[in-house]
Amino acid sequence: MTMDIGIPKEIKAQENRVALTPAGAHSLAAHGHRVWVQAGAGQGSGFDDDAYRAVGAELLPDAPAVFRAAQLILKVKEPLPEEWPLLRADHLLFTYLHLAPAPELTRALCEIGLTAVAYETVQDHQGRLPLLVPMSEVAGRMSIQVGALSLENHMGGRGVLLGGIPGVRPARVVILGGGAVGANAARVAVGMGADVVLLDVNMNTLTRLDEQYAGRLKTLASTPFAVREEVRNADLVVGAVLVTGARAPHLVTREMLREMKRGAVIVDVAIDQGGCTETSRPTTHDRPTYIEEGVVHYCVTNMPGAVARTSTVGLTNVTLPYALKLAEGGLRALAADPALGSGLNLHRGHIVHPAVAEAMGVAATPFSG
Repeated sequence: MTMDIGIPKEIKAQENRVALTPAGAHSLAAHGHRVWVQAGAGQGSGFDDDAYRAVGAELLPDAPAVFRAAQLILKVKEPLPEEWPLLRADHLLFTYLHLAPAPELTRALCEIGLTAVAYETVQDHQGRLPLLVPMSEVAGRMSIQVGALSLENHMGGRGVLLGGIPGVRPARVVILGGGAVGANAARVAVGMGADVVLLDVNMNTLTRLDEQYAGRLKTLASTPFAVREEVRNADLVVGAVLVTGARAPHLVTREMLREMKRGAVIVDVAIDQGGCTETSRPTTHDRPTYIEEGVVHYCVTNMPGAVARTSTVGLTNVTLPYALKLAEGGLRALAADPALGSGLNLHRGHIVHPAVAEAMGVAATPFSG
C-alpha cells in the first residue's frame, strides 16, 4: 500500500516544531510512500526545504496544496479553525489533539467526518503513553526554567532565587504529579538546589522517586488536604497531572490561591487538558503569564514549541514507527495494533475514545474498522 503523507507548517502562535524531520521523511519515502512537505515547514526547527528534498520528499507551496495531496496528515498540534476547511472526510489525521477540553474542535472534526488519532492517547500494553513521553520530558524540564524566570520581580514574581544562596533559603517547589512531566520537573528543580516536594496518588511512583533521590526530594501521598497545605507554602507550583484523554482535575482551587504567597508562581503544564488549577486559562509564548489572586500563572499550551529542534527530533523518534504502520495499513492498522488503536479518538463523525466521549457528554462509539 502506498500512502500520500502531508506535513503542513504549524500555524499555532510561536509553534516552531514540525511533525517530521528529514530523517523521518527519508524512512517513509524509503518504504515507497510519497511525502508532501509544505515549503518552510521545518525552518523553525532548523530543517530547510533542501534537507527534505534531499531525502525524497516533495515540496508544495502552501497548506491547501498539502492537504489536497495527502491522505495521511501528520501534524504537531490540533488543527486551528483556519485549517478546518482544508480537512476532508477521507483524511487520516495523526497529531496531538487534546479534545476533552475542546468541544468546538471536537464538533468541527466530527462534522468533517475524518479519522483522528491522537498522539496523547496512544497507550502501549504496559499502560505507558509513548508518544506523550518526549514532550512531557521537555515540558517538565522547561517548567522549572520558566518557573524560575517567573519568580523574578520584573515578571511579577516574589523575587526568590530558585536555589537560594549560602545563608538564604532556596525556593520551595511543589510538583503535583509524578509522571513524566513531574519526574523531569523534579530532576531539574533538585539539580538547581530548590527545596522540592512531589505529590502523587501512586505509592509505587513515590517509592521509586524517593529511592532515586535518596532524600533530596520529599514525596507525599496526594490528598486534597496535603495539596492545600503544600501549595500554601510554595514559591513555585508545577501542575503535572494527567488523566489519559480526559480533562485534568482541578487540584488547586481559587480559594487555595488566596492562601498562597503573593508573587508565587504556578506553571500549569496540564493546560492542554484544561489545566489543574481552577484559575488557569491558555496563554501563548508571546504573552505567557498573567496574575490572578496575586499569583503568577504560566499556562502556555505548547511549551515544547519554544525548543523546537529538540522537540521535533524527540517527537519524530517516537511517532515514526506508528506513522509507518498507518501509512502501510491505513485504518486496518488501528485494528491490528492495540496501542495505535487506543489512540483513535474520532471516526466517521463519531467519538471513539471513552474519555473524550465522557467529556463531551455522549456515549463512545466502538470502532468497526
